[in-house]
Amino acid sequence: MTHKTPPPNTTLGQALLSFRQRSAPKAVIYKKHHKWISKNWSEYYQDIETLGAGLLSLGLKPKDRVAIMSNTRYEWSVTDYGVIGIHGIVVSIYQNNAPADVEYILNNSEARVLFLENEALLKVWAEIKDRCPSVEKVILFESQKPPAEENILAWEQLAKKGREFLNHHPLAFEHLCGTLKNTDTATLLYTSGTTGLPKGVVITQTQVISEVSEAFSIFDVGEKDVSLTFLPYAHVLGRIEHWAHAHIGFTMAYAESLERMRANLHDIKPTFLIAVPRIFEKIYSAISTQMDAAPLKKKLFAWAVAVGRELTQLKITHQTLPLNLLATYELAKKLVLGKVHEAFGGRLRFAISGGAPLSEEISSFFHATGILILEGYGLTETTAAVTVNTPFNYKFGSVGRPIGDVEIQIAEDGEVLIRSHKVMKEYYKNPEATAEAIKDGWFYTGDIGEVLQGGDLKITDRKKDLIKTAGGKYIAPQKLEGLMKLHPLITQALICGDQKKYIVALVTLDPVLLKSLAQARGDRFTDWTELVSRPWVQDLVREHIAKTNAELASYETIKRFLILPTEFTVEGGELSPSLKLKRKYLTQKYQSEIDSLYT
Repeated sequence: MTHKTPPPNTTLGQALLSFRQRSAPKAVIYKKHHKWISKNWSEYYQDIETLGAGLLSLGLKPKDRVAIMSNTRYEWSVTDYGVIGIHGIVVSIYQNNAPADVEYILNNSEARVLFLENEALLKVWAEIKDRCPSVEKVILFESQKPPAEENILAWEQLAKKGREFLNHHPLAFEHLCGTLKNTDTATLLYTSGTTGLPKGVVITQTQVISEVSEAFSIFDVGEKDVSLTFLPYAHVLGRIEHWAHAHIGFTMAYAESLERMRANLHDIKPTFLIAVPRIFEKIYSAISTQMDAAPLKKKLFAWAVAVGRELTQLKITHQTLPLNLLATYELAKKLVLGKVHEAFGGRLRFAISGGAPLSEEISSFFHATGILILEGYGLTETTAAVTVNTPFNYKFGSVGRPIGDVEIQIAEDGEVLIRSHKVMKEYYKNPEATAEAIKDGWFYTGDIGEVLQGGDLKITDRKKDLIKTAGGKYIAPQKLEGLMKLHPLITQALICGDQKKYIVALVTLDPVLLKSLAQARGDRFTDWTELVSRPWVQDLVREHIAKTNAELASYETIKRFLILPTEFTVEGGELSPSLKLKRKYLTQKYQSEIDSLYT
């Protein structure tokens, strides 16, 4: 793949064996029966060993595939390490995947065992089980009572089998862990499929260790750090946090849910956080909404943020910080900005954002309030980040410099090419797609970008998403969509205009916020479609578009828009499980609405 020296011959198996020697009192923290529970590294290892032994008792063999369909939780981690430890291959499935996608993934991977989070997901399994012949056993992380079907086991039942197996073969798991090779496949991560069927990305121990050893060392993450994990482990970024936790040894706490994030941040007080832009967008919108409701507070907050932005600009350009500005900023922190930091727990050193572009406005806003968000860039195929901003080198709007052995090349058409040990081995059972993606050792990302002066990478858009207007101008829709979503009322925007004379937008609105605004105005609506067509609602969106257009070149400006009566959802097919727009599907679904904006 690359001419550079490969990473050390270490594996997650060796990391697991080291758990027994780690002295830190807290390896993991999770909620159970409304109470936080912590386990040390030795207890953590015992749970993993028992799970792995339980699967051995079922006859699982090296290279057998085991699928996991669940939200992020402690049992996910235990299962992942237990399967990898016995030379199995983990197949991750989003818990909100459509049944047809679940069926395809199970059959494509030929998974022998399927782990489900709870009995609710058994309904999905019941719908497809007759068409998934490879699956022999189903294991439930949560179950109210012992499953009635013979081929379905509760988590506790599998653990009992594991303990019995270890009584007769006490060194079985330890031996297999110690014999893992860096060429062994760790997982199949299926792309979320914004177009066509998902592809299975083959990630070996080489890619895992290359990523976690080189990416996290940049941030000086160590055993004393604490993270609050909440990204789905079917997403490569969430999985990297989980693998780095094993490799490095920091404490990892599991968030209860996105709805409970605020309370969990207060309880856990993480020192770093890994998230996707949508999380920061929602927090930004919530702060904006709160300020709009209190004019006096809004004025004070605006002053404090302006002071923070002035300080930010000096820091980024490495200029001397005037004492009077530092004193003013300390006052701003005491009066206003410190509350934002406390909302993240009060100990946050930095946050990492990846998975999609983060608005420059949002990253600079949070920096002004004292929260450093470091944007990185990578794909499932590159085992997450290949470039990232760091605490000592960050530029808002860029995705940072290459990590470790990563080499970057920009093709003639602007496509970003990557060469690194972090690049996947191949697409599973898909040599044609592999050959198309990897040529002469370079991975063709499908993203358009440029290398800035100083070596930082800037991503413009997805190559296939670029819009070419009738006037021959190329427009990056993600940039405009990000600007649109800066308004707290706008949840999603779809930018259209390929081969057209001008750009248009389809917009969805936050129902909770809009209903609140309507009540404040005394607007008694009877129908949601009626409400979004109200002149005052249209004016709110129109004003924001006018503000957005003022920052754009004339050919980029949004000329017309339409507010849709429903939000985009994963269940409705408009969003991928990783919350990316399914452009092709959306364009087809709303073709008549788009056409109406050109008549």
